[in-house]
Amino acid sequence: MAASALNSQKAVEMSIFVVRAFVRLRDLLATHQLLAAKLAELEKKHTTHDQHIVVLFEAIRQLMEEPVDKKRQIGFGVKEGEGD
Repeated sequence: MAASALNSQKAVEMSIFVVRAFVRLRDLLATHQLLAAKLAELEKKHTTHDQHIVVLFEAIRQLMEEPVDKKRQIGFGVKEGEGD
């Protein structure tokens, strides 16, 4: 450090300034790592939520479709060419 080589008030102030800068840099890096971890966690949740939302929309679309009428005809049917 400059304070150990130079014996002045300015050198001491600069040494303190440098130490504080490194401490702040360390704190920012730790915060950055926490943010990166939280972002990764959110991305995992996001992808699983996306899959669930897609399934949900598919189910809603199926419910919105008109049902296919598969009624059976009641009674007897007459085929063409029979009964003449």
